[in-house]
Amino acid sequence: MHKVAIVGRPNVGKSSLFNRLIGRREAVVADFPGVTRDAKEGLMLYHNHRITLIDTGGLWSGDEWEQAIREKAEWAMEGAQAVIFVLDPREGLSAADYEVAEWLRRLGKPVIVVANKIDSPKHEVYMAELWGLGFGDPVAISAEHARGLDDLMDRVMKHLPEDDEDVPEIAPIRISLIGRPNVGKSSLLNAITQSDRAIVADQPGTTRDSLDVEWDYGGQRFVLVDTAGIRKKPDTAIEDFAIQRSQAAIGRSDLIWLVVNATELGDHELKLANLAYESGKPVIVVVNKWDLVPDADLKRTEKELNQKLHHISYAPRVYTSAINDYGIHEMLAEAMKMYEKWQSRIPTSELNRWLEVWQMKQAVPNFGGKKLKMYFMTQVETAPPTFAIFCNRADFVTRAYEGFLQNRIREDLQLAGIPVRLKWKEKGPYKKGKKDGEEE
Repeated sequence: MHKVAIVGRPNVGKSSLFNRLIGRREAVVADFPGVTRDAKEGLMLYHNHRITLIDTGGLWSGDEWEQAIREKAEWAMEGAQAVIFVLDPREGLSAADYEVAEWLRRLGKPVIVVANKIDSPKHEVYMAELWGLGFGDPVAISAEHARGLDDLMDRVMKHLPEDDEDVPEIAPIRISLIGRPNVGKSSLLNAITQSDRAIVADQPGTTRDSLDVEWDYGGQRFVLVDTAGIRKKPDTAIEDFAIQRSQAAIGRSDLIWLVVNATELGDHELKLANLAYESGKPVIVVVNKWDLVPDADLKRTEKELNQKLHHISYAPRVYTSAINDYGIHEMLAEAMKMYEKWQSRIPTSELNRWLEVWQMKQAVPNFGGKKLKMYFMTQVETAPPTFAIFCNRADFVTRAYEGFLQNRIREDLQLAGIPVRLKWKEKGPYKKGKKDGEEE
């Protein structure tokens, strides 16, 4: 697959261009610098070519993130066949622009200079000094208004070889890492991929956008999504939007790693557990920083985990330490096992044999001498496994009895750890709206 990196100083419109080229709003965009910190990947298709596009943080930002952002940008350059150097000519070239240009010359990659925010031909007069950078003719574009993008891509394509790569037939498993800030999500991602893909710092809020990383384990392809930490009350508008992006990433995922700090559990874990449960995706609770729990506190910590995460008590747990790689392989192995269960389909004949057994194990709800009757059960969906049960009165189904059936399905049908859904369908003479006492 081809690889193209987008670079430039802060706030020149790199993320806006990235979003425009891949055709969706993947990267967080704001009117102030420093929003993008990690190198974010996205897949774009252009004239039957599959291109991995990489959005990088603002270079030579002059803040505490400058070195870390440059390291991620240098990683993005590895294997890149072309570099899109974005500038804002309406502001004029800055010292940071010249620093980026010199850095690119040392790397020796093909560079396409892009003059962004050229909304109309009358603005092209601002481009005069860009010729002096020594990278050839600049391309005038407006990422906001989708102006000049075909001209840009035609220039990019000149540096890409013929695309003869076969598209993998097996789709990767998408896993999102969620958790409140500073529980170690980015550190875990780096430990899994044995790289420094994600920026790690002691202060919360370091990750400000979801970061997709492709990885292969045991012949299975994964896309690991590091999300922004979800806190109870976002401090800023950009953090609030980053949290929305994290929630959207959960919706697109196949599985969820709910990362919690073994040494710092709070009420917020319950909210995150509910968010994970409502997604309908398999959830693996990753108890990170387990190495910091003293031996004398292990039982107390596990009891506290049971209390905080009782809503998803069915979810398996993996105890990890990103520092010493403890539990990393177990995270991936458990994910592969859970994904297979999530996609499983149970024969109707087997379901109905078990339905008879379950009714004998637990008395059905009884209201005024009238019992819930369950006639038939079948699986109607996978991912998550969803079952329809045909009955006489759907309003007779209590929450406790539905929970009993869900637990029996997980245990007896080898779906341990998987969220299951039940749909109740009424069958027979009873119709909603009839008064009690009318014939059923």
